[in-house]
Amino acid sequence: MGQFAIAMLLELCHHVGHHDQAVHEGRWSSCPDWCFWDYPLIELDGKTMGIIGFGRIGQATGRLAKALGMKVLAYDEYPSQSGADLAEYTDMDTLLSSSDVIALHCPLLPSTYEIINKDTIARMKDGVIILNNSRGPLIAEQDLADALASGKVYGAGLDVVAKEPIQPDNPLLSAPNCIITPIYPGSQGEPAAPYGCSRG
Repeated sequence: MGQFAIAMLLELCHHVGHHDQAVHEGRWSSCPDWCFWDYPLIELDGKTMGIIGFGRIGQATGRLAKALGMKVLAYDEYPSQSGADLAEYTDMDTLLSSSDVIALHCPLLPSTYEIINKDTIARMKDGVIILNNSRGPLIAEQDLADALASGKVYGAGLDVVAKEPIQPDNPLLSAPNCIITPIYPGSQGEPAAPYGCSRG
């Protein structure tokens, strides 16, 4: 799941799929210049990732973020030495206000239900990117959709939503710059099936 979180982050930063489609549609061939782009490219080196929930998966994401040159902040109710060797533990307010990217890898508890909401988003940097590979109800979905529409949140990458399968009226389906992928068996620690979809 750490790898998948970083995959979504890189897609939000570079929009590889969009530009591949644009090339196949002939837009590069008809471009008067030698290149074109529809989105700014975001360089992650030197930026800060804040990870909420710094257990095994959170630390895996943190290692990959560090490999990209990012500083890693972590918030966890149970700090560990392996976590301290990898990241700087901090309080929630500092993580929210200092991070360019916020990744959720925490369990769903009464204390974490809708931990991402209009109040916590207001304490984040303008243009923050939010990733959720943990549990859908960690996010107040209408609040995130509103923040994406206003530009307060630059982009979001999610493979979970509050009600699954996703419902047609989910506000995130029409939110700009929001990647949503279905959960797949391998994301729960099991081998991923090569094709198809079954959640049992």
